[in-house]
Amino acid sequence: MASRRQAEILALLDGRGVLPVAELAAHLAVSPETARREIRALVDAGAVVRSHGAVGLAGQTGEAPFERRMRENAAAKRVIARAVAAGIADGASVMLDTGTTTSFLARELLKHRRLTVVTNSSDIARTLATVNGNRVFMAGGELRGDSGAALGASALEFVARFSVEHAVISAGAVDAEGIMDFDLQEAEFARVVLGCGARRVVVTDATKFGRRGVIRVAPLSRVDLLVTDAPPPPALARALAAAGARVEVIR
Repeated sequence: MASRRQAEILALLDGRGVLPVAELAAHLAVSPETARREIRALVDAGAVVRSHGAVGLAGQTGEAPFERRMRENAAAKRVIARAVAAGIADGASVMLDTGTTTSFLARELLKHRRLTVVTNSSDIARTLATVNGNRVFMAGGELRGDSGAALGASALEFVARFSVEHAVISAGAVDAEGIMDFDLQEAEFARVVLGCGARRVVVTDATKFGRRGVIRVAPLSRVDLLVTDAPPPPALARALAAAGARVEVIR
């Protein structure tokens, strides 16, 4: 039984990246204490790494590498991105954080003209720069090896100078307490992005609902629109409604 549980843990982590211990326990239908015993055996074997109440495959700390995450739930992310792009007019100003769904959004925005784009993502900047009369402003700072994102104090200071029509962030986790993530610097950047937009949009596929990240990005009251591919669970739907955040479900 123990080896079967451990195999299931490895399969879950291989498919979804880092997961909180409590979420793993729920998937296994065991108590958190039992899950921690199984995880401890995997840690001792060098198969997984624990960090801040979450667990991931060894050599794959934080979220899964960017290119791999681009392939995960790609169809859902693409339809979400297409719907958000439809609400952005030619000539608009847009700020995008680094994330797979925002990278899909950048590809959908290739059909637009004369955009002003502010981002810390080298993927998004490379996608939208020098086409259709766009102006692209790329935040400076040290680039992450996995995602090509500029993060840190200089990136935060740069984007805080802008005021845009649409601020769009992706989310690593969404529950009734707000938008959360697993990386401190990415969470800090997303928080600043939301503060720069007249219209504040969160894009996320439904696999992020009910997950608890370890870093708080923003309460739901700071979100104008959440675009996703399936209805949120009832408790989260009630929290979003109470916070005044509109939900758009794209199928």
